[in-house]
Amino acid sequence: MSNNKAIKVALVGNPNTGKTSLFNQLTGLNQKVGNYPGITVDKKVGKAQISINCTANILDLPGTYSINPTTLDENIVLNTLLNKSHDDFPDVIVVVADIENVKRNLLLFSQIKDLQIPTILAINMADQMDRNGIKIDLDLLKEALKTEVILLSARKNQGIDDLKGAIENYRSLNTLAFADISNKIDKDYFAKLKEEFPNYPLYKTWLSITQVDNFDQLDEDEKKKINIYKKDKEKLKKYQHKETIYRYQQINNILKKTYFVNKNEAKDLRGKLDRILTHKIWGYVIFVLILMLIFQSIFDWANLPMDYIDAFFANLSTKTKEVLPEGMFSSLIAEGIIPGIGGIVIFIPQIAILFLFVAVLEETGYMSRVVFLMDKIMRRFGMSGKSVVPLISGTACAIPAIMAARNISGWKERLITILVVPFTTCSARLPVYAIIIALIIPQQRILGIFSLQGLTLLALYILGFASALLSGYVLHRVLKIQSKSFFVIEMPNYKLPSIKNIFFTVVEKTKAFVFGAGKIILAISIILWFLASSGSDKFDNAENNFKSKIGTSKLNAETYNEQLASYKLEQSYLGVMGKAIEPVIKPLGYDWKIGIALIASFAAREVFIGTLATIYSVGNDDENNTTIKQRMAAERNVETGEPLFNFPVGMSLLVFYAFAMQCASTLAIVKRETNSWKWPLLQLFGMSLLAYFTAFITYSILT
Repeated sequence: MSNNKAIKVALVGNPNTGKTSLFNQLTGLNQKVGNYPGITVDKKVGKAQISINCTANILDLPGTYSINPTTLDENIVLNTLLNKSHDDFPDVIVVVADIENVKRNLLLFSQIKDLQIPTILAINMADQMDRNGIKIDLDLLKEALKTEVILLSARKNQGIDDLKGAIENYRSLNTLAFADISNKIDKDYFAKLKEEFPNYPLYKTWLSITQVDNFDQLDEDEKKKINIYKKDKEKLKKYQHKETIYRYQQINNILKKTYFVNKNEAKDLRGKLDRILTHKIWGYVIFVLILMLIFQSIFDWANLPMDYIDAFFANLSTKTKEVLPEGMFSSLIAEGIIPGIGGIVIFIPQIAILFLFVAVLEETGYMSRVVFLMDKIMRRFGMSGKSVVPLISGTACAIPAIMAARNISGWKERLITILVVPFTTCSARLPVYAIIIALIIPQQRILGIFSLQGLTLLALYILGFASALLSGYVLHRVLKIQSKSFFVIEMPNYKLPSIKNIFFTVVEKTKAFVFGAGKIILAISIILWFLASSGSDKFDNAENNFKSKIGTSKLNAETYNEQLASYKLEQSYLGVMGKAIEPVIKPLGYDWKIGIALIASFAAREVFIGTLATIYSVGNDDENNTTIKQRMAAERNVETGEPLFNFPVGMSLLVFYAFAMQCASTLAIVKRETNSWKWPLLQLFGMSLLAYFTAFITYSILT
């Protein structure tokens, strides 16, 4: 067929079926991530070239086990497929199944098929059939399911052309329902339902009664009728249970004739690997060794590109001053925007490496083993085993990690998880940790293998995780909330990681981090530059006042310019603000410049480095293209003359950021998830006080 208008395709499937791999294979880099309207849940959309004359808009819907939603993500799937007025309502649905879990996957397929939307079943990971002793009678399966079935391997790019052909010819697909649920549940009940709602597929009407309150195609009279059916909750639960049993009976009957597994022919190593990786001793040892490898790599691999980026931005700032005429615009570019952007771009290598390792662990299936391994530990600290997922996700960003807590059924366990997730070391802390560790920890190796800097970073991650567990234990004892929950996790098969999937994941997450933080940093850098480059009358007369202050003492030109720039900075609006808060932070070993950076970093932790980059650029008249790291290393304590970022101050800062709630966005999402300002305010004041006193104790002990 030939289409001028792009076909709208929805990818639906259980978690761990390779749905995202298929999405990446179809769309390549021609994809974007946004939010569903009014909901802070990611939606991935991409364009695919189906044929010369046909394109498709591919929507990757959240993974779900059933069309009957129990979480917000699953609710999105149902609402998208039920409402024709929805912008993303598909022309054709591709249900992605896993070759080893076809029975479970077909429950979702059978429900979607009954919506009577053109549907294709794509059975993924077909390259593993021989290894697992699986055979399928494809023609008989197509006939039994009343739809097109495609065997493919998204990772190996097999069967993709067949799928594209089926998508292009979606109008020819059979849209008959999978099963007639009415005869097996209550024939009279469903006959009456069909009579009252003749314009809709029977199963869509049934779902509007059992699941959805906003089926927007109903008129007012129909909504009133629907509400009458909704009243008998016990009957609805009973009928839903019967429906599920009947669907599995039908699926079993079909698979007996079409899907065959011979375990004698299987060559699966999964059991042997699981015995090692989930062992009660060796499992933890291997996990710690993997963490050590990750943090060694973050420092060792990233050093060279980071030094290059740092020098590039320092050079760019100097060249900008040389090329542009003196004035406010030149100062804004060279001392505000360039150092601010450089303060975040420098950490792209480290953040990309972190995301690379996380993506590899997820792709191979190892991350699920970590979750299983940690389950027993989590229960002792008042959290569900499912709390491990948000805590591990928190190493990337606290915001999606807190949202991931929606899968925890017990309110008390979910609330505790939300409150302690910010203790885990997120990627926004990484820039702060990285530059301070580089300043105060020598580049030494222990046993000739382990980098001291990498071990320090690992210790900070362990400190964050331990703090989350200890806080969870305290909250479990303090919060008087009755709650019960259970822990269920799927163990996916081990897979060799797909280079293409890892590449897309690293690029997407690094881009989201850089652009998300970059907007904040750029805005704050401009504000800080203005506050540091302007002031009251004292600032305007700074040079005359400085000359009067130094009197007849003779200074060489370089020293004079440096001291004048520092004096002007102190007289600026920023200097006045910094001096006002200095008494509060001085016991921690910080000067007013660090204080300003602490306040600015409340918008986002990584702003700390960008803020110092801006302040030191404005307050430094050195014509040499010194880097931000060099300027921080050269900064002196005005009272002692010693380096400001010495070991006690550096450790104090590391401890402060390990505990501080320095992220306004996290507070906002906690408010949204708990529907109260009580809990985010408790987080803010509790974590801030903890950060202040632990930083004070650290500095006091080390000085």
